[in-house]
Amino acid sequence: MANDKLNVRTLRELYQQLDLPVDYLEEESGFTIHYLEETFKDLPFRSEPFRPNYFSFLFIKSAFGHYTIDDQRFEVTSDTVYFTNPGNYRIFEWEKLKHTCLITFGEGFLKEYVHEDVYRDFSFLLSEVIAPRVLTQEQFGQIEELFTLIHKEYKGHSLYKNKIIGALVIALLLKIKEYFFQDYDPIYEGNRSSQIVKTFKLNVERHFRDLINGKTNSQLRVQDYADLQALHVNYLSSVVSSKTGKTISSWIADKTTTEAKVMLQNEKLTVKEIAARLGFLETPHFSNYFKKHTSISPAEYRKQYFGNRS
Repeated sequence: MANDKLNVRTLRELYQQLDLPVDYLEEESGFTIHYLEETFKDLPFRSEPFRPNYFSFLFIKSAFGHYTIDDQRFEVTSDTVYFTNPGNYRIFEWEKLKHTCLITFGEGFLKEYVHEDVYRDFSFLLSEVIAPRVLTQEQFGQIEELFTLIHKEYKGHSLYKNKIIGALVIALLLKIKEYFFQDYDPIYEGNRSSQIVKTFKLNVERHFRDLINGKTNSQLRVQDYADLQALHVNYLSSVVSSKTGKTISSWIADKTTTEAKVMLQNEKLTVKEIAARLGFLETPHFSNYFKKHTSISPAEYRKQYFGNRS
């Protein structure tokens, strides 16, 4: 395998490219949970460099290894929680694994099953680089109860499986916030480039909230996002691309399709209404845009979604 950076959208895709087992990973909802010792049985293991397009939480009861994010390398030991968000270049290395649980999810899962304005309450999800956080045994015990329940639901067949998992993820995020991030503001963490990227992500999030809530009816361009930070558009584009591995246009496209999918899951909204809420003047333009970035039309997506739920 070439030693370049793998751009992966899901954990399943990453494991497939690393020749690891994936049979136990259900990804229809964009959510996964599993214990790493079930996957990494031949240690030590070192991954290829990769850029994921998902959030991940690692709960380490007994293990030893290292994580590299961009140019920072962290030691990962027992009784720690480790969090990463989409975009950064990374490598993981495992030397010992006994009881380590990994949870991953995409933004679509957050929007549909956790909260549509999730970054308001959990701003730490926007952080670029966070070192592993050490828990007391009592704290880890409370966290463990939650991810054990999540794992049980994930393996089950409840009619409300994803909603139950979403509610438990809220409880998990609240506990993590209580332990580490009560007064956390991601804008003031990291170097200048990290601050620019986090501000850009916040601006994207705020703008789409305004679009969906009817506070504006026009989409922002790349130039507009540069203007919001008083930066030259080429500089902002360079920083975002180098830090996240994605262009600003790709961030906007991914955000647009994510929000569109969430709204398409609401049968009360017509495609025309969804197009208008996302700032498209013409419904056919929205439909063509959605199909370009997802390979299916909004109507086809809606049909597949409700067909899978029946």
